[in-house]
Amino acid sequence: MKKTIIISAIALCFSIANVNAKPITKNIETNNYEYFFKVNSFCVSIAKGDLETVQKLIARGADVNAKSNGMTPIMYAAKFNRVEILKLLIAQGANLKAKSDKKMTALDYAELHGANDTAAILKEELSKNKKRK
Repeated sequence: MKKTIIISAIALCFSIANVNAKPITKNIETNNYEYFFKVNSFCVSIAKGDLETVQKLIARGADVNAKSNGMTPIMYAAKFNRVEILKLLIAQGANLKAKSDKKMTALDYAELHGANDTAAILKEELSKNKKRK
C-alpha cells in the first residue's frame, strides 16, 4: 500500500510539472547567405569540357587571357584536365606563363589537381617556347 501511494505521488508530481511546462518560444533569426563566384560563361564552359561552346565563344571574340575569378581560361582547362580545350587555347595564343591572383600558373594548377595530361602538354609547350627564344 505504501509503495502504491509513493508511486502515485511521484507520478502526480511529474504530471503537474509537465502540465505547467511552457514551450520555449525564442525568436531564432536565420541568416541567408548567398555566395557569388565571378566566373564567366567562357570559363564555366571550359570547366565543364564543352568544346563546342568554347569554340563558339572564341569565334565571337572571347578573350583567351581574360581572368575570371582570378584565373585565366588556360588555368581552368589545366585544372580540369581538358586536353582538347587546352590545345585550342594554346593555338589561340593563351599566355602560358600568366599568374592567377594566387600567384599560380596553369602548370601549377594542373600539377596541384593531378591533371597529368594537361601538365604534360603545358611542359612541352613551355619547353618549345624556351627553345624559340
